[in-house]
Amino acid sequence: MENLKDKVAAVFAASGEIAGAVARAFAQHGAKVYVTARNLNAVKTLVREIEANGGQAEAGKVDALNETEIDSYLQKVVANHGKLDMVFNGIGSYYQDAGSGTPTTMATFEQFLNPLQRICGSQFLTSRVAARYMIQSGSEGTILLFNASMARTKTPNMAGFASACAAIEGLTRVMAAEFGKHGIKAICLCSGALLETSKIQGMIRDFAKLSGISQEEMALQYKRFDLLKSGPTLKQLGETAAFLVSENGIAFNSHIVDFDCGKLNVL
Repeated sequence: MENLKDKVAAVFAASGEIAGAVARAFAQHGAKVYVTARNLNAVKTLVREIEANGGQAEAGKVDALNETEIDSYLQKVVANHGKLDMVFNGIGSYYQDAGSGTPTTMATFEQFLNPLQRICGSQFLTSRVAARYMIQSGSEGTILLFNASMARTKTPNMAGFASACAAIEGLTRVMAAEFGKHGIKAICLCSGALLETSKIQGMIRDFAKLSGISQEEMALQYKRFDLLKSGPTLKQLGETAAFLVSENGIAFNSHIVDFDCGKLNVL
């Protein structure tokens, strides 16, 4: 359980369930984890939980869409430790802001651009700033990006969100090609719907109401392409992230790693 002993990690948007799960796993495997979000109280609560379980963590207030704040924070992290071993950004977007569920002919240009600017844009900012500090400090670290499987499914009414997911995959490959000469890996963890998260439960509730069916019936729509009887969990996502940034995950670089237990509709 100490695959990441003496490693230094920065996790952005850690007030969310996904980034929180990744931060917990990094800490459980021995890393010192810097958790950040716009909601400082939320990440302070996460730090207390990590420390109560024997891990090391520190909270900071950072807007993952503000490059100046990202840069200042990572500068402090590297100044404290002389290195940065891994970075993860779990930023998401409220599905209605992203135009999810809205036909392409009806979605506004602003809705289409929202996930590209917010989700892909934030991944771009945190990744490139982290890469600068990894290069400057000689850290042969890992940039672990995150997206959803919409990039490679044929799902209607998801124009902006699917485009943002595809863009993150392309960004991953570009950064792997650029930063590999410095010993830096870039990997994209691509998740299917995590039914235990509040965001997916909210979508199930709202889409069920719009469709005039029960929430149970809508939940089955999320499962109908599953190859296994059970889907992935938040804890398993955290453990997968911890593996990918460890020395054992060295073979994964430029890869899009599907985290969905197998789906019939993912290309």
